[in-house]
Amino acid sequence: MLTSTGELLETARRNLYAIGAFNVYNLEGVQAVIDAAEALQSPAMLQIHPSSLAHGGSALIALCLEAARTAKVPMSVHLDHSNSEKDIRAALEAGMPSIMADGSHLPYEQNLIFTREMTKLAHSKGAIVEAEIGRISGTEDELSVEEKEAKMTDPDQAVEFVRQTKVDALAVTIGNVHGEYKSEPRLDFDRLAKIRKLIDVPLVLHGASGLPEHMISRSIQLGVSKFNVNTEVRKAYVEALKESFNPQKSPDLLKVMKSATTAMQEIISNKLEIFGSVGKSYLHQSPYAGMLGVTTGK
Repeated sequence: MLTSTGELLETARRNLYAIGAFNVYNLEGVQAVIDAAEALQSPAMLQIHPSSLAHGGSALIALCLEAARTAKVPMSVHLDHSNSEKDIRAALEAGMPSIMADGSHLPYEQNLIFTREMTKLAHSKGAIVEAEIGRISGTEDELSVEEKEAKMTDPDQAVEFVRQTKVDALAVTIGNVHGEYKSEPRLDFDRLAKIRKLIDVPLVLHGASGLPEHMISRSIQLGVSKFNVNTEVRKAYVEALKESFNPQKSPDLLKVMKSATTAMQEIISNKLEIFGSVGKSYLHQSPYAGMLGVTTGK
């Protein structure tokens, strides 16, 4: 059932678990998320990255929305990491219930202006907005302690940012990175606790691929309601394709696609277990269901 992202995050926040948001690129990825969530009776989110949106366009959006509508568990669809007003408008017009207005690459004041404008636009369409302050790196390599500290979310700045932009969720940087961790992850939980104490919107942590389970659990206890996952699922897909390839004969494409879906589903299922959302789909039949213009009818 297609469900408001706001409802998913607020229910997770109240009940101390997190929503898994998985980047999808094609039908196999969408099936893997839906199959894993339904098997475990867990809510989840289908995320479309700007690069996959550029490739799949409106057809990919329609695929995700239809899959979410017909899913047997609460499911939302989200535009991830978009810094394009054009893409954000297209996603909203196509019916996406939430978008990420990502101005984190910009100087703070410009990020604030961009995010505020996109939030007004999204709210006018009945959608919610995730934004980010601080800058999540693609790797921990070649960053000094001072440089890494400078990229992290400033708690006091986060208060002002949320107040001025009216965003509905905030992605924070506390030492998390996109892609693979090149060394043991080190998250600043004191910083996360301070941010949680100061602001009252759901918090999001990007870069969940490779984070140890105890760090994920600690993050949830300190207020993180959504984790983004991409690298591990994408890697499982590629490895499954490699294993299916036999140069001696023409492959059965349906078998190849199925093996890739199964490989991704295993990773997604494991993440849902770690995020604590397994068996929680029933919690989303609440007064919050259908908020911001998105119904939860099957």
